Amino acid sequence: MSTRNDDEKPFLLVGTGTETVAPGLHILRGQGQSFVAETDAGLVVIDAGPGGSITQGMIEAVRELSDAPLHALCYSHGHIGYNSGAPQWLAHAAQRGDPPPRVIAHRNVPRRYARYRETQPLQNRMAEIQFNRPAGFFDKRLSLHEPAETFEDRLTIGSGEQRIELLWAPSETDDAIALWSPVQRVLYGGAALLDSIPNIGTPFRTLRDTVRWAGTLESLAALGACKAVREFGPTIEGEDDVRHVLTHTARALRWLRAEVVRMMNEGLNERQILADIRFPDELFGVEWMKPTYGDPGYIVRDIYRSENGWWDRNPTSLHPEAPDAIGEAVASPITDKAGLITAASAHADAGRWQMALHVIDLLAIAPGDAPELTQARRLKAAWLRARARQVPSYVSRNLYRVSAEMIDNGTQTRFGIS
Repeated sequence: MSTRNDDEKPFLLVGTGTETVAPGLHILRGQGQSFVAETDAGLVVIDAGPGGSITQGMIEAVRELSDAPLHALCYSHGHIGYNSGAPQWLAHAAQRGDPPPRVIAHRNVPRRYARYRETQPLQNRMAEIQFNRPAGFFDKRLSLHEPAETFEDRLTIGSGEQRIELLWAPSETDDAIALWSPVQRVLYGGAALLDSIPNIGTPFRTLRDTVRWAGTLESLAALGACKAVREFGPTIEGEDDVRHVLTHTARALRWLRAEVVRMMNEGLNERQILADIRFPDELFGVEWMKPTYGDPGYIVRDIYRSENGWWDRNPTSLHPEAPDAIGEAVASPITDKAGLITAASAHADAGRWQMALHVIDLLAIAPGDAPELTQARRLKAAWLRARARQVPSYVSRNLYRVSAEMIDNGTQTRFGIS
């Protein structure tokens, strides 16, 4: 992988500085929207940031708000980049002569971190592709820092009117938390609350529980918050709007589960469901369900995977030959390779990029440097870039574009991409 696409801004970075949402409660911008609560025990900060200049800017922004010691640094969820900057916060506290802050996370974070340590090269490689970064970019950036303290369901910090509660809010991960100020009725939803469709089924990630995420949103709605701060996106203002957004999103997720189960029970396989399912505009046409990062089709696939094995229902795939051997065996008997390229190009000329990709793959995944195969791979790379311009999902766009770069650079087999 070489360079990022110039028309893509860093997706997870949301600016700098702070924004006060209620007395003593503040949004802290960095990688996503973190949060700061001023309690009688000291400052409570949700998420340390990814490290380096971004985390340093977050620390400086907090110090413009308050000179109080940092009482606790809390992990909103276990995705590594959000808290790679933890050592900088600890060093900052030490430089001030303050007591070491508590480092708090949900009890499931250490188990996630153990898995990430075991698969660190894989995690780095997936992140490079998903976020369109050059090879090796994350090797020294995704650093793990264990929490010193964990909790299960609820943890109260502070007392009286300044107390806050950390709540388990399983959603994007099973270790996500939210922050709740019961006196001011302000909710920081963390990874559970976005301004786009919930991030379920992302192509490189393990299963996420659709119904559990819906249950989390319903539980958060029941708190009666008058303001809800998202990890990404504008703050939701007003008790009625908070309840509506959270329960609407939960209802859409529960509808997806029920509809996919219905179609599975009718005997449809994954691809048939993806082809036939229709997403009601009343549920998925609202502003906060737009597919800017994830996609409703991703969620369909995650629900399908939750009830099915890996088999795609094609008996040929049960005990496959090696990919290169298959590619060669499929391409070699095609005598009119130029005609196949012409047929695929006709789909591309009509803007049917996805169909063009299906057809050109009969040649593009075959090994060798024959002129027709080289041309097929070159066309596939170009059509992947064209397809990327058609889809709203940030993740899908990156997977198309990075795959095109890999084809151009001849590195796609190293990453297991055809």
